[in-house]
Amino acid sequence: MVEAVYILCGLTSLACTVLLLRGYRRTRTRLLLWSGLCFVALAVSNVILFVDLVLFPGRDLSVWRSASALVGIGTLLYGLIWDSA
Repeated sequence: MVEAVYILCGLTSLACTVLLLRGYRRTRTRLLLWSGLCFVALAVSNVILFVDLVLFPGRDLSVWRSASALVGIGTLLYGLIWDSA
């Protein structure tokens, strides 16, 4: 059951990525681009979470998970600051 939750979280992040980047391509609103790039990194983080806890439970990939989430949130923060100026 836990595996299904991890997979659904990854698929949800991927769906958000696709919808945000598709919206950016249609409207060229830069905030959609930054949000889409953030969700790319969050989807990668969810994939790493699945690999870490389900496929290879003996390995510790928490640093990689945290790094990808940090990159995603940092990208969104940069985009928010860049577009507000």
